[in-house]
Amino acid sequence: MRAVEFQEYGGPEVLEVVEADVPEPGPGQVSVDVAYTGVNFADLKARSEGYRVTDLPFRPGLEVSGRVRAVGEGVTGLTAGQEVTALTGGGAYADVVLADAVTVFPLPAGVDLRTAAALPTVLPTAYALVHSVGRLQPGETVLVQGAAGGVGTVAGQLAKAAGAGAVYGVVSGAAKAAYAREQGYDEVFVGEFAEPVRAATGGRGVDLVLDPVGGDTLRAGLASLAVFGRLVSFGNASSAPAWSVGQPELYPRGVSVGGFSILTLARTAPGELRSLAERAFAKAVDGTVSLPVTAEFSLEEAAEAHRLMGARTSTGKLLLRVGGAH
Repeated sequence: MRAVEFQEYGGPEVLEVVEADVPEPGPGQVSVDVAYTGVNFADLKARSEGYRVTDLPFRPGLEVSGRVRAVGEGVTGLTAGQEVTALTGGGAYADVVLADAVTVFPLPAGVDLRTAAALPTVLPTAYALVHSVGRLQPGETVLVQGAAGGVGTVAGQLAKAAGAGAVYGVVSGAAKAAYAREQGYDEVFVGEFAEPVRAATGGRGVDLVLDPVGGDTLRAGLASLAVFGRLVSFGNASSAPAWSVGQPELYPRGVSVGGFSILTLARTAPGELRSLAERAFAKAVDGTVSLPVTAEFSLEEAAEAHRLMGARTSTGKLLLRVGGAH
């Protein structure tokens, strides 16, 4: 089978298509013939920085849609040929990938294979940020950084559906701002945002900030919070060094900081991940959210997809079209 991997860290050019053995599922596992795989910023960080990489060569890819190829010992409820979407945790840039059965989901009703490839990371992450971790209440205000990305697009829609009083977005350029506004954001800020947020909220600040960027952007997000507001960190796209949040930034205003990683949830509490994903997928089935697939590339064009995402000009969700997709 074909697979995309890298043997050293570097730019998109280190990605190469290789011939590999077809993996066989072990106990509790499922092999999936991949139709589409999602491209995530975590894939770029793995390639360039060794993020979550344990050994080289390494095959990126966290999520797929496709059809069950085979099931391992002890797996029930899944059969060969069944259309599914799956969180793989790695290795998904390939014709066939293994996944733990607990993170493999039958295709939700009315969702096609192309759209389904955007489900496993984007929708549960956005749902957790807004509901489980962010605890958004009707009437509260929300600020989403990276508002034009896959998670940002869906988080904004979920916040609106949950009755947010206003949903603000932060993006890095004018084209992304136009896209975010099309997705329903009430107001979108380009670049610096702390002072504009204060102005837009009459000096109060927002109740919830969702931050995938880290570094100075996270610090600005803290400054944008209202009294007793919450900030949820779910990435470090800036690759900025960690910094300490001091007491003066927290207790005088009663603000709180939390974090979320869907990969950590999958590794430590797969049953909770499954429950979260089922609740989140229901929002796609009932039309509460639309999934933002904006571009697709062939498996051989994985490097080009990485270049586009790395240039910070892409919007929505990028996919690799692998096989059996049509």
